Amino acid sequence: MKLSSSVFALLCLILEIVSIALFLRGFFPVPVKSSFSAKSKVTDIPAEPQTGNNAVNSSRAPALLFKRVVIVLIDALREDFVFSSDGRRFMPYTRHVVEKGSSHSFIAKARPPTVTMPRIKALTTGSIPGFIDVVMNLNSPVLLEDNLIWQAKSAGKRIIFYGDDTWVRLFPKHFMEQDGTTSFFVSDYTEVDNNVTRHLDSTLKRDDWDILILHYLGLDHIGHISGPHSSLIGPKLMEMDDIIKKIHASLISKESEGTLPNLLVVCGDHGMSETGSHGGSSEQEINTALVLISPAFRRKVGLERPAVVEQVDLAPTLALGLGLPISQNSVGRLIPAVFEELSMREQLRMLQINGHQLSQLLQDSNPVFHKEDGYEQFRVAEKAHGSWMKLYVDGNKSEVLSNMGKKVRKQYLDALKAMSSALSKQMGKYDLYSMIIAMTFILQVLFLLLLAMPEALSRDAVVDVPLASSLLSLPFYLLCLFGSALHVLVCTSAGGPCYLCSLPWVLVFSVILLSSAFTCALVGMAARRLPTSNKTPTKSSGWALSELDALLLTGTVFHTLSLGSSSFIEEEHQTWYFLLNTLCLAVFQDVCRRYFREQRQRGEEEDEGPLLPSASDAGLSFSPAMELGVSAGSEKWLALGTPLLTLTCCRLLRALNQTGVQWAHLPDFGHWLNSGDHKVFLSVLAAVSLLLILVLVQRHCSLVSKIALALGLLGVYSYRAAVGNVLFPWPHSSRQVSKGTVEARFVYVFVLGILFTGVKDLLRSQVMSSAVDSGRLKSRGLWEVYSGVVLLVALLFRAHNLPTLACCLLVQTIMAQFIWKKLHYDAAQTTIMHYWFGQAFFYFQGNSNNIGTVDISVGFVGLESYVEAPAIILTALSTYAGPLLWACHLLCYLSSQTDRVVNGLGHGSYCFALLRSIPAVFYVVLVTALRYHLFIWSVFSPKLLYEAMHTLITTVVCLFFTFMDQDRSTRP
Repeated sequence: MKLSSSVFALLCLILEIVSIALFLRGFFPVPVKSSFSAKSKVTDIPAEPQTGNNAVNSSRAPALLFKRVVIVLIDALREDFVFSSDGRRFMPYTRHVVEKGSSHSFIAKARPPTVTMPRIKALTTGSIPGFIDVVMNLNSPVLLEDNLIWQAKSAGKRIIFYGDDTWVRLFPKHFMEQDGTTSFFVSDYTEVDNNVTRHLDSTLKRDDWDILILHYLGLDHIGHISGPHSSLIGPKLMEMDDIIKKIHASLISKESEGTLPNLLVVCGDHGMSETGSHGGSSEQEINTALVLISPAFRRKVGLERPAVVEQVDLAPTLALGLGLPISQNSVGRLIPAVFEELSMREQLRMLQINGHQLSQLLQDSNPVFHKEDGYEQFRVAEKAHGSWMKLYVDGNKSEVLSNMGKKVRKQYLDALKAMSSALSKQMGKYDLYSMIIAMTFILQVLFLLLLAMPEALSRDAVVDVPLASSLLSLPFYLLCLFGSALHVLVCTSAGGPCYLCSLPWVLVFSVILLSSAFTCALVGMAARRLPTSNKTPTKSSGWALSELDALLLTGTVFHTLSLGSSSFIEEEHQTWYFLLNTLCLAVFQDVCRRYFREQRQRGEEEDEGPLLPSASDAGLSFSPAMELGVSAGSEKWLALGTPLLTLTCCRLLRALNQTGVQWAHLPDFGHWLNSGDHKVFLSVLAAVSLLLILVLVQRHCSLVSKIALALGLLGVYSYRAAVGNVLFPWPHSSRQVSKGTVEARFVYVFVLGILFTGVKDLLRSQVMSSAVDSGRLKSRGLWEVYSGVVLLVALLFRAHNLPTLACCLLVQTIMAQFIWKKLHYDAAQTTIMHYWFGQAFFYFQGNSNNIGTVDISVGFVGLESYVEAPAIILTALSTYAGPLLWACHLLCYLSSQTDRVVNGLGHGSYCFALLRSIPAVFYVVLVTALRYHLFIWSVFSPKLLYEAMHTLITTVVCLFFTFMDQDRSTRP
C-alpha cells in the first residue's frame, strides 16, 4: 500500500497519540481506596481495647468536641501571606489570634497537583487524588467515595455552602443551602468574593446550621492576573482578615456555659508560585496556611513557629472532632495539638480509631501489609493501650499510669506516621499490562518511521507499506493467535487493575489484529531494506547527510538522552538554549563557507545542478535585494549578520522570563517590567512590539487583511490598557466597566475576519485553472491565516511577552530571507530548524515542564462566564504558541517554495512526526522504568502530560500539512 509522506506521517501520529492515551490510562494509578464499596459507619468504629473481668462497655462512637464548624477556605492562601511580615501588615486580626489567641496554626503541605479540585478532594476525603485529576479539574465529576461532607449529612448535620461551584459539582444535594460561583473567570476578583460575603451577615445570625463552608476565590484570581507581589494582594488580604474577624466575633458571641465550643478553620487549598500560578510542586505552591481557632484550645502567650502537617490530616481531625467516622480512604493522621486538652483516655481513644482506619486501608490495598513497620507498631500500641485500660479501669491513679499513657500515645503517633507514609507512597497500582501494550505500539510507530526514511525523504515522497501482503501471511495469523492467548493468560492471572480487560472482546481483538499486522509490515520493510543497506545515500535519494544534518540529528539525540535525569527535565530549557546557540553558530559557519570560501566554485556548482533549483530556474524572484530594497552586494553581509542577530534576540529573550525549577524564583526582566514603577516603560515596549509585529506580518497579506490586522493590534493594546497592564496614551475614564471584555471581543472580530479572508483565498485557489495563479493565491491565503493566528496570540500573550512574539516574527523573517532561501536548505533541514526554534520559543514564553507555569487566565480573555471548550482551546494555544507559530510559518514557507522544494510539505510532515516520536518513545520507556522513582509525581508525570499534549498539537499540525499537500498528481 503506497502512501504519500504526509499521509503516512499523519497516520503514524494518530496511532501514536492513541497509544499515548492508553499509556496514560495505565500509568496514572487509581488512588489508594478501600475494597469495600460501602462508606464508613459509626458501627464500624472499634471498641476500646479492654482486658480483665472488670472492663466496662465503652461507647463505640467518638466524643463530639465542637458544636459548630465554620470553614473559611481562601483559594491560594500560601503560608507567608499569614505567617510572614506581610501577614502582620495585611491580616492584623488573624495574626493577633495566631500569636496570642486560642488557636493552633500550621503549615499544611499540599500534594501535587496543586489545583483546586484535587485539593478539595484531599480536604474532604483525606486521600491523595491521582495526578490525572489535574486534567479533570476543568470539569469536576461527582465525588462518590467516602468523604467528610457525606458523613456529616448522613449524621443529620445541616451544611451551608457559598463559593467555588466545584463543591456543588462534587457534592450535589449535600447542602441545605448553597450559592456556587464559577472559579474559572479569573479576570474577576471582586464579584466572586462579594457573592460569598453577601450571605454572611444573615447566615451568622441564624441557628439552623451546623457546618458553614465559605470558599473565597479573589486571591487566587489576583495571582493569575498579576502575581503574588501585586498591589492588589494587600487589599484582598485585608478584606479576608475583616471577614475572619466578623466570623470569629459572631462565634464568640454565641458561646455559652455548658455548651460545646465552636471551631473556625482558616485554610488554603494550595499556594501560589512566584508567577501567580499553581499546579506544580514548588515550596510556594505546596505550603498553605492552616489556622484553627476555638475556645477549646489553650490561649497562647507569644508567637510560636507553626508546625508542619499534611493537608490530608485535616479530614480525620475534623471527622473525629464532629463525632463522625473517618473516611475509608483517608491516609491522614490526627493533628495531636487539637486534642491535647482532652483526657488521656480520650486522646488514646481518638488515636486508636485513626490507627484502626489506617490499618484497615493498609490491609485492603497492600497484600503484604503485615510486613509494614507501621502495621506492627499499631498492633503493639493497641496491646499496650489495652494494658493501660486495665490499670485505668482498676482505678490506678499513680504516676505509672500517666507515664504509661504518654508512652502509648507516642507509640500510636509513630504507628500512624508510618502507616500514613506507607499509604501515601503507594498511592495506587499501575496498569502495567496496558502500559506495555501501549509502549509496544509506540515503538512500532518509531521503527516504521525510521524504516520509511529513504522513501519518505525521496523526490517522490511515497512510502510503500506492505500492509496488504502482511494480512495474508502465515506469521500474521500466528501472531494473532499468540496475542489472543497472551491476553487471556494475563487477564486471568493478573491481580491488579487492567483497563484492556474491561474493554469489549471485539475491540481488544481488533487491537491484537492491528499490532500483528504492524509487526509483519515492519519485518517486511526491514527485509526490503537489507539488500540495499550497504549503498551510500546519494543526491538522487533526495536526502544526503551533510554536516548540518549531522549536527541536527546529534542535537535531537542529545536532547532525547538528556530526558533521563530529573534535573534535565526541570531545566530542559537550558538544553534547547544550548542547541539553538549551536545551530546559529553552525549556520554562521555555513554562511562564511558558502559566501566567502566557495565564491570561485559557485559557477561550477550551478552547472552541476543543485538538488534545489535556484529562484531564477523557477521563474520567480525570491531575492532579498528586491524584497527588502537592499543592494545585491549587501545580501551576503545581511546573511552573515542574520545568525548573530538571532543569537542577540535569543539572549535578550532568555533574560525576559526566568523558567525551569531551580531558578524560577529569581527576579527577571519580566518581573521588573510588571512592577508598578515601570508601567510607562512596559507601555512603550508593548507599543513598539505591536508595531513591529504589524510591519513583519502584513507584507504577504491583502489590503483588507492589512487594515484588519492594524485595527486588531490596536485593539490588543486597548485590551491590555483596560485590564491595567499598560497605560492609555489618550484620556480615559478611571472607572473600568468592561475589564477588557469589549476590547478583547473587538480583536476577536478582526481575527475571525482575517481567518475568513485567508480560508476564502485557499478555497478559491482550488478552482483556479492556472497553476501559477492558484499557487500565488494559495500562498497568500496561508499567510493570511498565519497573520490571524499571530493576532490571536498577541491578544493572549501578557504585555511583557509581546517582545517575545515580535522577536519570533523577526527571526522567522530574516532566516527565511537570508538563510533558508539563499543557502538552499532542503525541506528536512528547514523543518528541523523550525522545530528547534519552536521548542526554544516555548521556553522563551516562560513555560516549563511544571504544570504551575500554565497560564489559565488566557483561556477567559473576552469571556464573561466560564465556557469550557473555548477556555481549553485558548489556554492550549497560548501555552504552545511558540511551536505552533513556527510550524505555521514552516507550512507557509514550504507552500510558497513549491517550485524550489520538491515535495516539501511531505518531507516537512514526515520530519515533524519523526522528531516527535523519538522523545515520546524514549520518555515512555523511561517513565515505565522509573515509575517508583522519588520524583515520579513531581517531575516525570508533568513532563509526561506535556509530551502527550505536544504530540497532539503536532498531530493537528501534520493534519494541516496533509490537507495542503494536494498537488501530488502534477509532480514528477
